[in-house]
Amino acid sequence: MSGRVVVVGVGNPLRGDDGAGPEVVEALRGRVPDDTVLVVSDGEPARMLDLWRGADTVVVVEALHTRSARAGELHTLTPDEAGGHARGTASTHAFGLGECLALAEALDQLPPRLVVHAVEVADVELGAGLSEAVRTALPELIDRAATSVRQASD
Repeated sequence: MSGRVVVVGVGNPLRGDDGAGPEVVEALRGRVPDDTVLVVSDGEPARMLDLWRGADTVVVVEALHTRSARAGELHTLTPDEAGGHARGTASTHAFGLGECLALAEALDQLPPRLVVHAVEVADVELGAGLSEAVRTALPELIDRAATSVRQASD
């Protein structure tokens, strides 16, 4: 598939591991085709929909917290899988990705292809940097996002 590709790094770099998404976006600069749109979002659903409007492929990079996984564990989720997480479970933000995807579906604004790459958080305290577990997982998370962009560009 080819067409407009948007990578959205969701998170807040001032809240510990919640900064993983923005960190991945920065790391992708120069590693993906120049026409790839690289953006950071706070995860608010209406703004997310605006960011990916008209995209053929959207790659979301997100920090999440589930009860059954260990910090630094990576997930690659389909829209259905990401949307299936309970509110507050699939995101470290007030509104989770599940709410955003539900809104996009209700408004018929889901992109043709959407993939979510996520990392389990250890700490999202204000002012903290990335935990060791997330920092260790970051290279693989970056590679997964870059691979999704390359596959979309082929």
